[in-house]
Amino acid sequence: MDKAVILAAGLAKRMGEPETPKGLIKIAGREILYRNMKILENLGVKEFIIITNTKYYKKFEEFLKKYNFKGKVVINKEPERENGYSLYLAKDYVKEPFILMMSDHIYGEDFLKEAIKGEGLVADREPRYIDVEEATKVKVLNNRVKDIGKHLKEFDAVDTGFFILTPEIFKTIEKINKEKITLSEVMKEAEVKVHFVDGKFWTDVDTPEEIKRAKWLLIKNSIKGTGDGFISRYINRKISTRISYFLVDHLTPNQMTVISFILGILSALLCFISIPLGGIFYQISSIVDGVDGEIARASMRTSKLGGYIDSILDRYVDFFFLLVLAYLTISSTLMWVIACLAIFGSVMVSYSTERYKAAFGRDIYKDIKEMKYLIGKRDERVFLTMILCLLQKVELLFIILAIITNIRVILTLYLVCKKVRE
Repeated sequence: MDKAVILAAGLAKRMGEPETPKGLIKIAGREILYRNMKILENLGVKEFIIITNTKYYKKFEEFLKKYNFKGKVVINKEPERENGYSLYLAKDYVKEPFILMMSDHIYGEDFLKEAIKGEGLVADREPRYIDVEEATKVKVLNNRVKDIGKHLKEFDAVDTGFFILTPEIFKTIEKINKEKITLSEVMKEAEVKVHFVDGKFWTDVDTPEEIKRAKWLLIKNSIKGTGDGFISRYINRKISTRISYFLVDHLTPNQMTVISFILGILSALLCFISIPLGGIFYQISSIVDGVDGEIARASMRTSKLGGYIDSILDRYVDFFFLLVLAYLTISSTLMWVIACLAIFGSVMVSYSTERYKAAFGRDIYKDIKEMKYLIGKRDERVFLTMILCLLQKVELLFIILAIITNIRVILTLYLVCKKVRE
C-alpha cells in the first residue's frame, strides 16, 4: 500500500476547538499522527494525503516538513459537510487501493501490521482500549457491512477508524449525492468488506479525559513483553509505569538512564552510612531503571545505543554495590571467594543472555520459553539484596547470589545448546 489518506478536517469541538488539531496533540511525548505515520512508513507507505480545514492547514504543512514525511495537505473548506465529504476530496490523489484512517486514533504496531493485510473496514470484535458505548458499531453479514452506527443495539464488532479502500469508494459517495455525507453512510451504502483485527491496541481521542487515558495506555503498553523477572512483573512495573506517566512529557530516555545510574551509585555510597538504607536505594534504582525503557517505547525514542549504554551502566552499578558490601562486611578469605563468585555470576547472567543476541541475532527469551522460569534475573537479585541488607545478612546474600547466578548461567548454556541441536 503506497498511499494513506488521513481525515483531519474536524474542528475538535469536544476539545473546545483548540489551536492545535487533535492529530498533532502530543501524547506520551509524540504527536498522534507521528505515531501512526511513522509505523506505516516503516511498513511501506510512501505518501500521506491529509485532509484538513483552513484553520489547521499550515500546522499540518509544518508537521510534514518537520518530520520529513512525504505528503500533501488538502483543504476542506466545508468541514461541516462531514467526513464522507472529506474523503471525497482525496479523489484526485489516489488511483489505486489506499489506506484511510482518522487523525485522532492511536494504533499500535501490531494492529497496523494486521490491518494492512485486509480489505475494507477494519473492525474489532474484542475491543479492549475504548468505551464501546461511545464507539461506532458494525453489523456484519457475509463478511460485509450490513449496518453501521453508534446507535446499534445488536452488533458484531466495533469500527476502528481504519480502512483499506479502492477508488471505487468515490463512486459510492457520488451516488449518495447529499450535502452532508458521513463515512458510516458511505460504508453502509458500499457494503464494503470487513476485515477483523481483534484485541490489538488501538484507541481514539476525542476529549481531554481521553488524552490522559491514552497516555496511560501507551505507558502500560510500553512494558517489554519478555525478559522481565518476577519482581519486575508484580512489583517494579506497577511503580515504574506511574513514574513514567508523569515524566514521559518532560524527560528523555537518556536522562532517565543517567538518573537511574546516579541512584545506583548513590545506593552503594549510602552503605558506608547504613547498609539497610543502601539496600533500599538499590531497589529504588532498580525500579527507576525500568522507566527509561518505558519512556523510550511510549515516546517512540528507542535506540540500540540507548539500550547498549543502559546495559553497561547497570553492570557498573551492580558491581560497585556488591563490591562495597563485600568491603564493608567480609573479613575471611573464604567469604571473599564466595563474594567474587557472586559478583562474577551476577555479571555473567546478563552477559549470557546478551551474548546469545549477539551470536544469533534474536532475543533469547522469545527463542527459549524455559528462560522465563529461571530465577536470578537482575530485578530478583536486587530485591533479594535489599531484603538481606535490611536483615543485615550480607554473607548469606553472597552465598545465595553465588549459587543462583552461576546455576542460572549453567542452565542457560544447557538450554542454548539444546535449542541449537534441535
